[in-house]
Amino acid sequence: MWWAVQALFFKPSPQAFYGWRRFILRAFGAKIGKKVIIRPTARITYPWKVSIGDFSWIGDEVVLYSLGNIKIGENTVISQRSYICTGTHDYNSEDFRIYAEDINIGSKCWLATDVYVAPGITIKDGVVVGARSSVFSDLDANKVYVGSPAKSIKNRTVD
Repeated sequence: MWWAVQALFFKPSPQAFYGWRRFILRAFGAKIGKKVIIRPTARITYPWKVSIGDFSWIGDEVVLYSLGNIKIGENTVISQRSYICTGTHDYNSEDFRIYAEDINIGSKCWLATDVYVAPGITIKDGVVVGARSSVFSDLDANKVYVGSPAKSIKNRTVD
């Protein structure tokens, strides 16, 4: 049912209908905070496994591949074409069995365009991840990371 609603009512909604998209996601069990901005081209696999804190942004063409739980804190921006991926395959199993691991992204984070976050990752508060970076290990708070795999390049100081 969710995929039909996403295709018929979520994706074709006008850009400015943020409240409408929040309403739809909440109706399917997502925990969506106040004033969250979710672009209509964002794709969410299972909304009931998604939690997004107040004042956060989910950009155009972001994929929240929520086979496992995805928790995003407050005042966090996930920029366009980023892929938050909780699902993977067990390459040691004969049938490449699929499994999920939760992802936690803290508050006051910015994942710039086209960032990939692997299953089981925790990104702590205040992190900035540069464009086209890939996150394969947990990220410490208040740092700037870039690259594939993402590496810390400096501390983040907030005015």
